[in-house]
Amino acid sequence: MPKLKNNTNTINRYKVHESTELLKFLFERVSDSKNNIKNYLKNKQFLVNGIPVSQFNYPLVKDDIVEFTKIRYKAIENKTPQKESSYKLDIIYEDDTFIALNKPSGMLSIESDTEKLDTIYNHVSRYVSIKSKDKRVYLLHRIDKDTSGVIVFVKDELTRNILSKKWNELVKSREYIAIVDGIPEKKSDTIKTYLKKNEVNNLMYSVKNPKDGKLSITNYKVIKSTDKYSLLDVDIETGRKNQIRVHMKEMGNPIIGDPKYGNETNPINRLGLHAYKLEFYNPIDKKTYVFKAKVPKEFTKLFGGINL
Repeated sequence: MPKLKNNTNTINRYKVHESTELLKFLFERVSDSKNNIKNYLKNKQFLVNGIPVSQFNYPLVKDDIVEFTKIRYKAIENKTPQKESSYKLDIIYEDDTFIALNKPSGMLSIESDTEKLDTIYNHVSRYVSIKSKDKRVYLLHRIDKDTSGVIVFVKDELTRNILSKKWNELVKSREYIAIVDGIPEKKSDTIKTYLKKNEVNNLMYSVKNPKDGKLSITNYKVIKSTDKYSLLDVDIETGRKNQIRVHMKEMGNPIIGDPKYGNETNPINRLGLHAYKLEFYNPIDKKTYVFKAKVPKEFTKLFGGINL
């Protein structure tokens, strides 16, 4: 059991593996007296996903990040309004349940070992907490760091749990715009493989044996081509990690700006992949939601300003 460090600015981080309450979690994970833990909590020295929390029964869910710092957060508590993030969210849609955004390329969905603060999750959490300090958000799905486009959060745990458990069944459409190197041999096609992770280099690749990988289905059609590049409309039936990037590489037309999967050209100075449409059914209110993120100008400019 890890002990709390005593350096003034040191932060301890703990990842949540199952739903529980904050105080119970702290008693189980932190090697300190219960009285000390309670006092730290009262002083808002524990943060959940970057937000200071003092509520003993604050609900935690899988993949939440709990942090401890010796710095007291009373100064933050007394600021009105709470200081806003310097990053301005590109909000597509918001109501009492959902908030959908256009995530920029280069920003993580949630924190990693190397990046803790500049994530779309942290920015959205800050935005929601400014409106109501007791509110929180839950990430419904992820997109790759270098992919831009639609990403959706929910504002209550019940909705998040119900949708997450059957997400692949509830999603009706996941559509992307991709720029690939060269001209695909077929103008449209369906790629069906089984993806597996290479534990040595962390990259995904296709295997023949269904028992060794996860079924991955990608549909594409060519919108327009130049002598060097092609603009594709891509619809995925499964949401596997790096699925489109792997399938385009294995087809012989890797996505531009993607050296991890075989491409060295980068005429738009970013990964050529944008999640422009997400459609899903919410069984709670029995409504179908469709969110769209405008295709970046650099994508269309490369093909003569085509309208999408």
